[in-house]
Formats: sequence, structure tokens, C-alpha cells
Amino acid sequence: MPFIANTNLLLLLLIVVAHASPPRFHLFYPHNFTMSSSSSPSPSIHHRSSSGGGSKNPTLSLLHRDAIPGAAAHPSRRHAVLRRVARDNARVEHLAKRLSSSASYVAEDLGTEVVSGLAEGSGEYFVRVGVGSPPTDQYLVVDSGSDVIWVQCRPCAQCYPQSDPLFDPATSSSFSPVACGSAICRMLPRTGCGGGDGCEYEVSYGDGSYTKGVLALDTLTFAGGAAVEGVAIGCGHRNSGLFVGAAGLLGLGWGPMSLVGQLGGAAGGAFSYCLASRGAGNNADVASAGSLVLGRSDAVPTGAVWVPLVRNSNAPSFYYVGLDGIGVGGERLPLQDGVFALTDDGDGGVVMDTGTAVTRLPADAYAALRDAFAGAAVGLPRAAAVSLLDTCYDLSGYESVRVPTVSLYFEQGAVLTLPARNLLVDVGGGVYCLAFAPSSSGLSIFGNIQQEGIQITVDSANGFVGFGPNTC
Repeated sequence: MPFIANTNLLLLLLIVVAHASPPRFHLFYPHNFTMSSSSSPSPSIHHRSSSGGGSKNPTLSLLHRDAIPGAAAHPSRRHAVLRRVARDNARVEHLAKRLSSSASYVAEDLGTEVVSGLAEGSGEYFVRVGVGSPPTDQYLVVDSGSDVIWVQCRPCAQCYPQSDPLFDPATSSSFSPVACGSAICRMLPRTGCGGGDGCEYEVSYGDGSYTKGVLALDTLTFAGGAAVEGVAIGCGHRNSGLFVGAAGLLGLGWGPMSLVGQLGGAAGGAFSYCLASRGAGNNADVASAGSLVLGRSDAVPTGAVWVPLVRNSNAPSFYYVGLDGIGVGGERLPLQDGVFALTDDGDGGVVMDTGTAVTRLPADAYAALRDAFAGAAVGLPRAAAVSLLDTCYDLSGYESVRVPTVSLYFEQGAVLTLPARNLLVDVGGGVYCLAFAPSSSGLSIFGNIQQEGIQITVDSANGFVGFGPNTC
């Protein structure tokens, strides 16, 4: 049965009801699909909680970029969408370039997918993290495709403006520089010793953005007082490319230097996030905060449906999923076999990315989806395209409408049927557009609009991603 998409006020009401009602998506779980359990060695990472209590797992609020101090207000909803699409285009273009088998790949460059776009304002989600002891609160960009964690540091030879004071390692009792010849230092391909014995790092990005400084161990403190000691972070003394007020980047990728990789066995290599659904109005993206939980005991939910993650040896920090097909209105589309497959040389495939808003599909697959959706949305008045969003409807005269469902068919039989709120994006003036677009390459990207409101769990230790059972 089709889902209902509502405009403005009714959409807000549906989001509120979703907290208390069953998930507005269906997940089918094959009987022969099982998840293995394993343990992995843990680095010297220790957890401690403040005397005030709090979650035993580090928990953070996920904020949209427009919510942090210093973010410019949008004059209209359409302006906000156009800026978001422009950021998306820059990010997707760079993702396609970096994930191509013909590209020269360096693991640490994968911060590019957030950082390089941030030069154009494309960091989509931020978290508030305390760095050092005592903690200095900082806004960090969340990047599920990046490994290196870093912040701007004093003394700063070159730094961009940020919302919070620069982190000063001299005030942190837990700050400990990493030795140049250490195992941790050797994990980074771009390191050196300079004139001293400390480990120097450099991460550069495709648009000219970069961070350079020293690698150190320090403490990160999260909401509720939970703290993680001995985290390897970059202390950047020369940085360029980030605006929007962020102090640096929190890497959640699949590599060993990301926060997830460093937590390892201590947290089970798992994290769970929920991107809050958008509200209405010009700043609809900032209506509420989502959540990010690190660690197996709280992050891996009972009742989730698990889909195997796929490794790309050319891009080991990214989380790929095995997508097998797409359906509209309950009917599977007749797509070419292997259209979503990751090739042996690392091309194609489907990347889950919190930094890309609009889901991208290979051109033929997108055309089939668009045509099937438009053909099933009978009687809805069409509107002009808005940038790359070419399937739009004028719903200004409606209180509610029925739209066809869109389903994602994963390998091994799992099916995710997206809620209506994850299909159409409000571009202002009562116009809603299908939030999918064609890719310029064979790469597919599962974007954050389609992820909103669904609890998503990444179990990197065992190689699975789970959908549900909760909503936000």
C-alpha cells in the first residue's frame, strides 16, 4: 500500500508520531541469514565515566551544519536546497574521482569526501566533543568515509576561523605526542620526523584543503561525561579548507586510525546513528538533532535486520553494501544484472555516505526509477526541475497525497522499503522533488535523505550494517 507524503504541518505531525509508533518501513529477513560473532585485538584505549554517570557508551548529538554557531541563515527554503545540491555535486564529483580504480589512492585522503567539500560548505553533520583534559569543547565534522581524527591546534601558523577557541595542547594534561618510529605513526602513509622525534602527519585533499601537524594521544569526552583515553588525533598547526565553524574532523571510517577502528575490541567496532528527519520552513534541516552512539553493548540493537558490508580494497575506509535491485510500488524494476556491483578493480558499488544528501544511481538505474515513480504518481501536478532534481510536483494545493513506495533489494534477501518522507524533499513554495539523481559514473551513493529517521548500525568488526528497529 502506498505511503502518504504530506506537506509542511502534516509532515511535522507524522515525524512526532513516529517516535511512538512502529517504524514506517518494512524489513524482511531471510531465515538462512545469520551474523557471526568475533573479537578483535584492542589498542590501548580505556573508557572512564564521570562521577555524574551517563551512558556506558560514548553518545553524541548529530547536528546539521546549519545548526552550529556561525552558520549563515538561508533567505528561503529553495535557497537552502540549492546550496545543499551545489555542495552535493562537488562532493559526489570528488567521491567518484577518489573511488575510481584509475585514481591514485591514499587512505588518509579519504577525509576529502567531507573536508574538501567543506571548502564549499558541504560538511553535513557535526558532533560536539571535548578534546583533552580538562576537555575543550569542539565542533567536529562527522565523516563515515574518513579515518584520521584531527583538530586545529595552538600555536597555529595557519588556521581558518572556527566557532570555538583553538585547542591548546599545552593546557591538556593527557596530551602525549606520538614518537616518530612508533607503530601508530607507521599506520599513516604520510608521516615524517621533521626536526624532532615526534610523528608529523599530513592529510591533503583534492580541492587544495589540507591539515598538517603532529600526531598525539589525548582524551575525547562525550555527552554525559563518558571519556575515551589515549585516542590518536592529529594536532593541526597548518590547516586550510574548513569553514562553517568546525574545529576539525571525527573519522568513523573502516580503517584502523578512525575512532571506530581505535576503539576496536573495547567497543566491538560498532556505532549506531540516527539522522533526525527534517522539519518544515527555510531551516528545515535543523529542526532537531540526531544521535550517534559508539560501542557494541548499546549501539547494536536487538531486532535490527543485517546486511553484509562489502570491502573495496581500493577504498578500505568506506562502507559499501551489496545492493541487488530497486522496486517502485512493490514491483521490482527490470535493471541490468550487476548494475550495482562492485567490480574486481574497485569501480562501481554502493557506498553508504552521511555526507551526501541525495542518493545517486547509475544513469540507467536512475532513469528506470524516475520513470516508474512518475508513472505511478498518477494525477499529481508536475513542477519545473530544481537543479539536478528533475522529478518535482506542485503540492501547494494538497493536505496529503499518495506516492508510490521505493524499495531497496539487498543481497541475501533483505528489503528496505523507504518511508515517503525519505523520497521527496521540500524545495519551498509547496514544491516537492524526488530526492534521487543520476551518477556521472557507475558509483552509487546511499545518501542521508534516504537514511533519515531510520536507526542505522555499522558493525565494522563483523562486517555488517543493520537497519532498524527504531526510528528517530
